[in-house]
Amino acid sequence: MKFATRSVHAGNAIDRETGAIRRPITMANSYELPYDPSGVNWSASDGSLYTRNGGANQRYLQDKLKSLEGAEDCVVLASGVAALSGVFFALLRSGDHAVVSDSTYIAAYRLLHELLPGKYGIKTTLADSTDTETVKAAVRPNTKLIHIETPANPTLKVSDIALIAEIAHGAGALLSVDNTFASPYNQRPSELGADLSVESLTKYINGHGDAMGGAVLGRKSLIDKIRAEAMVNLGGAISPFNAWLIMRGAVTLPLRMKQHNEGAMRVAGFLEDRKEVRFVRYPGLPSHPEHETAKRQMENGFGGVIAFGLAADHDAHNRFVSRLKIITSAVSLGHDESLIVFLGENDERQHLYPEAFHGGFFRLSVGLEDAEDIIEDIKQAFSAL
Repeated sequence: MKFATRSVHAGNAIDRETGAIRRPITMANSYELPYDPSGVNWSASDGSLYTRNGGANQRYLQDKLKSLEGAEDCVVLASGVAALSGVFFALLRSGDHAVVSDSTYIAAYRLLHELLPGKYGIKTTLADSTDTETVKAAVRPNTKLIHIETPANPTLKVSDIALIAEIAHGAGALLSVDNTFASPYNQRPSELGADLSVESLTKYINGHGDAMGGAVLGRKSLIDKIRAEAMVNLGGAISPFNAWLIMRGAVTLPLRMKQHNEGAMRVAGFLEDRKEVRFVRYPGLPSHPEHETAKRQMENGFGGVIAFGLAADHDAHNRFVSRLKIITSAVSLGHDESLIVFLGENDERQHLYPEAFHGGFFRLSVGLEDAEDIIEDIKQAFSAL
């Protein structure tokens, strides 16, 4: 079945008790035990026992997501950060080394650059993952994991998944890819050689800004380990209601991503031609440094996120945002409405970003509104500069 058909049907079935053609919400936290429970493994997650070990709605969502990614197995967790920490906690031990993209979501940066090294003696090297030679040079004999984000948050850097997978596997390491900015509609790391694909379900896959969740997808042997350690033992389980909401949202993922892709391309092209704009980064623009890599591995489009900065001072960036009427100043991305956040010059990771980003910049998540309305909103806000 094609992607759109799988978005509708994977994980769904007729409910045997009621005959409903949509999976119901099962809000129970416990399930009936067998006649003799003395032999039950209380940490098992292969059946219905306790929702922390895995509930019905969670399993339905996992079935849908592994179909969309083309992965062998999937575990869904309470948030995207729970998914990231689950990967790192399950796969890294004291004395291990990891290579990490120098441009990542702040929580991934905190986990790998500060918390795991400080608490458990896990060493990490931040590397520009757009340069495969730099990644190769960062690998050590004790490297167990390479973790990249592509497109990266918030700089939209694009890394070559297939080439970095070769580097990781040649060194006996695993490759995990945060695929949140692309979604499985645009890019499927599992098909490009990655061992694990991580998604913040809160973003595009849910798509409505009303539920949090995260997913890790990959080989069953790896997912079983993450499920046992991150979900059962650390307690990172998703709630049945959030799993149901995300299951509902995922049905329209291909339709929404098509609109996000098309809208962002039009807005990015508009911004690139404006004198008020200092720089624009969007993987779909030929001016993007890794545009050719993005074209090779992003199948259906380049996502809905744009980074850009104004040819103006700090306060002018804030005045610009205050004038916006359709675009909302808020964190997150992949919502139905367009969202913008100003990242100022005091960002602690600024030295890791390309030089153009050093004067402060915006991360704009283009929503499902008409692209012309978004452009007109930006035009009228330019008058505040």
